[in-house]
Amino acid sequence: MKALYSSLLLLMNTTLFAQPGQSGFVPVAEVPASEQLPAAPLVIAAYAFVWGAFLVYVWLMWRRLGKVEQELADLSTRIARKH
Repeated sequence: MKALYSSLLLLMNTTLFAQPGQSGFVPVAEVPASEQLPAAPLVIAAYAFVWGAFLVYVWLMWRRLGKVEQELADLSTRIARKH
């Protein structure tokens, strides 16, 4: 019974998602050039964005760490003056 149900489900999926007039798999080489999307510029843009965001994050953390170090140095001089 379970095998019949899975066969029926597979048959329904193939008939529901079949494209009219399409006889089978169409390789990418046969797709018209107007419908092809060049991926290289998009990948380069994505990498550039991620690296740029990472560098901005590192720069912000470097500045904040410098401020914290300066505050710690000021605090240690205040403590040293009191004692």
